[in-house]
Amino acid sequence: MYVYDQYDQTIVDERVAQYRDQTERYLAGRLTEAEFLPLRLQNGLYVQRLAPMLRIAVPYGLLNSTQVRKLAQISREYDKGYAHISTRQNVQLNWPLLEEVPDILAELATVQMHAIQTSGNCIRNTTTDQYAGVAIDELEDPRPYCEIIRQWSTLHPEFAFLPRKFKIAVCGTSQDRAAIHAHDIGIELVPNEAGEIGCKILAGGGLGRTPVIGSVVCSWLDKKHLLTYLEAILRVYNQNGRRDNKYKARIKILVKAMGVDAFREAVEQEWAALKDGPATLTDEEIARAKSFFIAPDYLALDGEACLQALEARCAAEPIFGNWVKRNTVAHRVPGYRIVNISLKATGFAPGDITDAQLEQVAELAEQYSFGEIRSTHQQNLVLADVQMEQLYALWQSLQAAGLATANIGYLTDMICCPGGDYCSLANAKSLPVAEAIQARFSDLDYLYDLGPVELNISGCMNACGHHHIGHIGILGVDKKGQEFYQVCLGGSQAKDASIGKILGPSFSQEDMPDVIEKILSTYVELRQEEEPFLDTYRRVGIDPFKERVYAKAD
Repeated sequence: MYVYDQYDQTIVDERVAQYRDQTERYLAGRLTEAEFLPLRLQNGLYVQRLAPMLRIAVPYGLLNSTQVRKLAQISREYDKGYAHISTRQNVQLNWPLLEEVPDILAELATVQMHAIQTSGNCIRNTTTDQYAGVAIDELEDPRPYCEIIRQWSTLHPEFAFLPRKFKIAVCGTSQDRAAIHAHDIGIELVPNEAGEIGCKILAGGGLGRTPVIGSVVCSWLDKKHLLTYLEAILRVYNQNGRRDNKYKARIKILVKAMGVDAFREAVEQEWAALKDGPATLTDEEIARAKSFFIAPDYLALDGEACLQALEARCAAEPIFGNWVKRNTVAHRVPGYRIVNISLKATGFAPGDITDAQLEQVAELAEQYSFGEIRSTHQQNLVLADVQMEQLYALWQSLQAAGLATANIGYLTDMICCPGGDYCSLANAKSLPVAEAIQARFSDLDYLYDLGPVELNISGCMNACGHHHIGHIGILGVDKKGQEFYQVCLGGSQAKDASIGKILGPSFSQEDMPDVIEKILSTYVELRQEEEPFLDTYRRVGIDPFKERVYAKAD
């Protein structure tokens, strides 16, 4: 992973000192609320319903054990003993005291972490596949390009006050685990006809009030031009994006208003003045970025023998075997597996992890996975490099820590924003709905029979829970001061990306488990053998689900 040099550390330390002074002036009454607002947003601090919320940057979801221990310490000493993993792979604290945030930032700086550009109208944390570098379907590791984008975009003076927040995701695999089609800019590493790896660039994707699937603006771009082309897109957006209405300020609105062809032409014109300029990437700079992501010291293992031994252990211990089947995936190096740590145990808020669990994960990462931990878009954690022969011991430790729920990819592995329990923007609570659905569908055998089902929950139209691109999406809405929930079906964040279609009138919170049960029972009745939920929905359409859900009882 990337390691700070003296310039990085100096910048972060100076930012902490600067923000400490700004906070002291605000608390002393020398800065108004309006003056302090952009300053705190630039340092990741929101004022939420009950307390401030601090969002900590985790570049492309990559952490080391020292950083995770620091997060555990901070959550214990400055918060209420837990942290939350966001869909941008960042970490959120929900209860820090405003006057202690400078101290938290100072603590983070000691382990090469910060909260810069985790909020505000700027380029946010660039995200990618949680299996980057170890996935068997990977064409090229996307992390070096995420790091290049991070260094270019952090504190970029031209893009510090964009019309609206701006999100970039990078994918280098045949499967899209980074949701690139739902981002302001999506980047996919793809080959051209000569087999050279370049970048396909999408723009204008996004969720929120107006969900849009991104459009291809460049089908293949030489990687050396990545930054200049991104800069051209940002300049067109910065100059032409709406600033008079924040609900129409995202780049997706601009692309739709101009039309993708006219937008592409404007980008190409802007790029003509930037192409081959100072921001053009040299082979040396790309190699430098790649040098931060060299493979660890894997053992030379007999992959077939390791697999046979693992299968025998799984057969002898079915509960362990079930966890291996559901929560681990193939690794590109023989004898290793990728391990997903579910943060979706029944009765716990999706994506939350306690300080004690953070300490345990850090220890397990050092013991089994080269001291590295990854946060995911799905609000889970990953140990990417575990030897097959060590999986059983790891599983036992995760069980003891309450982190071995075998539900990755299934209904209860849901994405869920904090909702009205914390967020001042939310129209409705998300966590009680998630808890009720978890409780109703706690039978894992039933979940496995259903197969993969993605359930996403948002508490408002800002769509932090990505409800539009869940197979089943739930949106909290306000009806004359009452909380209700709208359901949509058929969304997808994969390469066949789609926006879910609204089922019909909204439901009360109490109705939601029954509504989900009716949707799932309809799916079970209509599916062909082993047909996934999304395939069934696309084959039969929304009407059978609507008829069942809204049918009046006899």
